[in-house]
Amino acid sequence: MIELTKLNDNKFTVNAEIIEFVEETPDTVVSLTTGKKIIVKESRQEVTDLVIAYKREIYQMTDLFSDRH
Repeated sequence: MIELTKLNDNKFTVNAEIIEFVEETPDTVVSLTTGKKIIVKESRQEVTDLVIAYKREIYQMTDLFSDRH
């Protein structure tokens, strides 16, 4: 999950695995595989960086657990 900010400053979390694409039009629009679109304050690059950090954390946790077995 990653935390993003709506235009009204409300923070929310979204499952990074269901993000289909992110575009700037000029607002940043996050499109989900469910068909829902969310406009956020973060830039496209910031969303990308959050997803990458999330994925790294998941893979590190996976490596930790696989080393124990």
